[in-house]
Amino acid sequence: MTFVADLEPKALWRHFDKILTIPRGSKNEDAIRQFIIEQAEALGLEYQMDSTGNLVVSKPATQGKDPCPTTILQGHMDMVNEKNSDVDHDFSQDAIQPQRDGDHLKASGTTLGADNGVGVAAMLAVMEATNLVHGPLELLFTVDEETGLTGAKQLDAEMLAGRRLVNLDSEEEGALCVGCAGGADSTLTLPIVSVDTPTDMVALEVRLSGLHGGHSGIDIHLQRGNAAQLLARAFYGVFLATPVQLASLTGGSAHNAIPREAAAVVVIPNADKDGFVSALESEIEAIKEEYQTSEPEMTLEISGVDTPAQIWDETSGRQVLRLLTGLPHGVVTMSNDIPDLVETSTNLATIKKANDALEIGLSSRSSVASALTALRQKIRAIAALAGATVEEEPGYPGWKPDLDSELLRVVKAVHERVLGTEPRIEAVHAGLECGLIGEMIPGMDMISIGPHIDFPHSPNERVKISSVEHFYNLLAATLEELATGC
Repeated sequence: MTFVADLEPKALWRHFDKILTIPRGSKNEDAIRQFIIEQAEALGLEYQMDSTGNLVVSKPATQGKDPCPTTILQGHMDMVNEKNSDVDHDFSQDAIQPQRDGDHLKASGTTLGADNGVGVAAMLAVMEATNLVHGPLELLFTVDEETGLTGAKQLDAEMLAGRRLVNLDSEEEGALCVGCAGGADSTLTLPIVSVDTPTDMVALEVRLSGLHGGHSGIDIHLQRGNAAQLLARAFYGVFLATPVQLASLTGGSAHNAIPREAAAVVVIPNADKDGFVSALESEIEAIKEEYQTSEPEMTLEISGVDTPAQIWDETSGRQVLRLLTGLPHGVVTMSNDIPDLVETSTNLATIKKANDALEIGLSSRSSVASALTALRQKIRAIAALAGATVEEEPGYPGWKPDLDSELLRVVKAVHERVLGTEPRIEAVHAGLECGLIGEMIPGMDMISIGPHIDFPHSPNERVKISSVEHFYNLLAATLEELATGC
């Protein structure tokens, strides 16, 4: 146990402290699911698991509240595994190391996993609580949310009897979320021709780092730099005049995280080395000036490495840079209906070598289905011009706000009474499992709440400690209010 277990409310933080020690990257939820099952069994609660690994724990109503409608609490078990390159951390076995910074909890150079670990901890606290008043509860723990909501996509809806759902995966204090964007991923594959490296060449590793990154939906409007695209942009400017060839280019690690770091190996005639370095530094300095407000810690590192036996031929290298420079990244359109809401965006998320090709992953989002379709068509068109093929995931639907929701009315009133403020009613430019669950179970009344989390999906992730207590108090009071009059 760490200091985290002593924070308030202890019922929640004690579970989160334990969660910090459990590996739970996407598609690796076995240990966290087993922990939840053990908690359910110790409490004598029934549970079901579908073939995908989603888990539903049923908790009976408190005495006299059996006639109340069933309420579903829902969160996802997985987290995004991101770390700074200079941090030695194995997400498959190492515990997350928490740090306190005033009223914030963060991790030591890695993601914290407050997204959605705090929501899971709240559900565990509700599971074991004996002092809460509530009707029948179904606690739905889903898998693999962070890589495309695949757990919710394959949910066995027969496990659920409830028709009102409180999602615990929001990240803004003082806000009630009633809608979200839909999204879909695209993978571009560009063939690469490799040739033997000529003699009298030197190799340099070029690394761009120190960028903030962040959640590709929640943070996309902050106009942070995309390390992968910015490095490609700098190379493209230099390569137009300098005979340099690429041997590798990588960047990004998750479809829903803005790339914070990118690296490449270039091979150049020894006589042109100084000119190349000077030109590249000049390009990056211009970029740093452009991003001086949003990315003040952007850093370029250039170091000598062993010359590889093979490099990409000149045509392949130039085509890679043209494609990466031309692909969209960032906000495409803002909503005309909801102030300050991003309507459509895309994240140029990952670049990696795969056999004799370069794979480029993009994650696109929109609250307007036709706009999402048009954006993906643009990506396909740019790929075709570069000679790349495209594979498209089917994606997930958005969640259309229902401002006449009875659940919204209840939670809004409880927020005003318990927390003393009128909440903001918002939609979010990110994917929530509510969209899929609502499509799967028509008529489901839904809302999403959560504590205040900054910079999810990056090593800068932090959760506001005081907001967690507010969040849990709101949840507990909402359950009691929903049981009133039954």
